[in-house]
Amino acid sequence: MEAAADLDIAEVIHLPTPHHVVAAMLELAGVRPGDVVYDLGSGDGRIPIAAAKRYGVRAVGVEQDARFVEQARCRAREAGVEHLVEFRQQDIFKTNLREASVITLFLFPHTNAELLPKLRAELPAGARIVSHRFGIGTWTPERMIEAHGHPLLLWTVTRP
Repeated sequence: MEAAADLDIAEVIHLPTPHHVVAAMLELAGVRPGDVVYDLGSGDGRIPIAAAKRYGVRAVGVEQDARFVEQARCRAREAGVEHLVEFRQQDIFKTNLREASVITLFLFPHTNAELLPKLRAELPAGARIVSHRFGIGTWTPERMIEAHGHPLLLWTVTRP
């Protein structure tokens, strides 16, 4: 089986998260002033832009496809939040997550499972992770809700 980090961009499917689900994800994460939101596989940038607009927080979108990164940067300028939002053309497995207090995901189950060690190693205690639709390997979510038929799962990073 090929590692997610080795996937070709052409093999990745882009399914935009509906705007009402974006709002529910950010609400489930409990985004608050001072948070830094990272969206892994950010596509057109809708989650980081929504976080910046609604909560006034700094947000980072990480996306491999240069076309989506440029589109997201344009959308952030149009929304007037380019000073709060950064979009990086980068492999999510090579992104340093240490400053993130909130992570959002809408990735396939095998990719989420491969991210599990990285999330646990790099995120600070108290960081929240919200995944649209899929779990994260063997990690049991602390809360699951449905947003208009879309399952959302929440985890909070703890330290021993």
